[in-house]
Amino acid sequence: MENHQTPNVQLVSELTEEARVTFYKKTYTHLAGAVLLFILVETLFFQIEPIVNFALSLTGGISWLLLLGAFMFVTNYAEKLAIQSNDRTMHYAGLVLYVIAEAFIFIPLIYIAMYMAGDGAFNILNQAAILTLSLFTGLSAVAFLTKKDFSFLKSILAIGFAIALGLIIAGSLFGFNLGLWFSVGMVVLASGSILYQTSNMIHKYRPNQYVAASLGLFASLMLLFWYILSILSND
Repeated sequence: MENHQTPNVQLVSELTEEARVTFYKKTYTHLAGAVLLFILVETLFFQIEPIVNFALSLTGGISWLLLLGAFMFVTNYAEKLAIQSNDRTMHYAGLVLYVIAEAFIFIPLIYIAMYMAGDGAFNILNQAAILTLSLFTGLSAVAFLTKKDFSFLKSILAIGFAIALGLIIAGSLFGFNLGLWFSVGMVVLASGSILYQTSNMIHKYRPNQYVAASLGLFASLMLLFWYILSILSND
């Protein structure tokens, strides 16, 4: 997610230490709220069979590409609401919309994980969540402790995600499985994205952009969770 700065507007990095800590607390509180909302919405979706069936019907070939296209369109729109609007209500609308879109696209993956694991489904989900949060915490600590500006990762991530998207499209069109190493590569990209988004939160955002900062972190966190869960589901 890009942060569109306004000239002569103070950044979080220029604030007093107390003000910076307040911004970080707001950001991570909203991130925690987004994760909780994701769990609640996902649980609700799985209680509504037509929604589950509809999501599962979109997992093959062209349908999956259309779903990914719709997901990218909706999430890009949500990001714009969260970062470009001057209306605080729109910031929250963007975050909620993003969470709902993530919950819907996760339905097939969680369904497959539950099917493959059977009685051990909860354990797999729990393991994936613990691994994701542990890696997220470690990477966040690196960004905070080093205070390094990781904005140089932007071009690397853009190239990596473009290659990944091309492989996903090719896999969907020609029916081949991208396999374990693709998921491992995506974990690496997601980890880089977490460093980049955390660095942006520290160096690039304005004091009133904690909702946008939390959305960027949430997006990277969920991408990491997706591919860790994919790896565990295919063990």
